[in-house]
This record gives sequence, C-alpha cells and structure tokens, in this order.
Amino acid sequence: MSRKLPMQGLLWLMYPMAIFFGLRIMEPRYVAILIACTLMLRRFRDAGQLLSDLSRLDLGVLAGLLMLAGATALTNSELLLRFYPAAMNFGMLLLFALSLICPPSMVERFARIGEPDLPPQGVRYTRRVTQVWCAFFVANGAIAAGTALYASREIWALYNGFIAYLLMGALLAGEWLFRRYFVGTRTD
Repeated sequence: MSRKLPMQGLLWLMYPMAIFFGLRIMEPRYVAILIACTLMLRRFRDAGQLLSDLSRLDLGVLAGLLMLAGATALTNSELLLRFYPAAMNFGMLLLFALSLICPPSMVERFARIGEPDLPPQGVRYTRRVTQVWCAFFVANGAIAAGTALYASREIWALYNGFIAYLLMGALLAGEWLFRRYFVGTRTD
C-alpha cells in the first residue's frame, strides 16, 4: 500500500505535463482516450473492493470525468482536454461540500482512520477544515478554468502541473502545523 500512494500521487502530478507533451505529438482525442483508460484502470484495478467503497456521488464524479474524456475524444477539442483539472476540482468540491450536508465531513472521515474515537471538538475542527478545502477547490477550479480558457499551453501546464500542487501542499502543511501547535491534536 505504501508504494501505491506515491505512485498515484506521481501520476496526478504528471497529468498536466503528459497533456502538454501529448498534445505536441497527437490530437486531443487520443490524449483524452488515454486519460479515460487511465481513469478506468485506476478505478477498476481492485474493482470488487473499490465498487463497494464508492458512494453514488463518487460514481457520479467518476462518470462525469469519463464523459468529459469521451466528449473530448469525440470532438477532438483541446479546450475540453484542458478543462480536466477544473472538472477534477469541481468533483472534489462536490464530494467535500456534500459531506458537510450529510456528515461525517470528508476530513472527519480521514481523521477517523487514525483516531476512530474523535472527540466532539475534533469533529467541529474537521468540519471547519472541510470548509477550507471547499474554498480551495472553488478558487483552484476557477483558476484552472481560467488557464484553460485564456492561457497558453505552457502557462496552463505550469499552473495545473506545478503551482496548484504547491498550493495544495502548502494548505496541507499549514493545516498540519496549525493542528499540531494550536489545536493540540498530534497525529504524527
């Protein structure tokens, strides 16, 4: 399992670069087909366990991403292909925001992996962190959409393949430091 997580993270980091270089040698439709195949392989490699773990919303987000890849393949549109990071942010926003409506919140679910008996103040804190992530997904998704519409391939790849991940890492690290030094919960 420890090897699986870094490899998945590496694949997500490489996505915008793969598109940037893929568009230099092939049409958008073929890059989209590769994305759809990657999504399906990633999701259905351990199909039995995965399908039992996915909610209807998770399946809906996956279906939406596959439809975007399909539409890109049919239309051969580079613009649709470049909208994939914005669509990912929208999907994550949906998952996190709806977990606020139908608890437990997404961050609480993650926290309970390490601390199953999360105290009430921990539940309140994780709810607030989930709200912060929702704001991040709105802002990041808007910038991703803006770069898809108005920026060059190079700027799009720089933001979506590097800067967005730095911002995500900064948010993760900042929350961890805040929690460790101000909230008093240590989850090393």
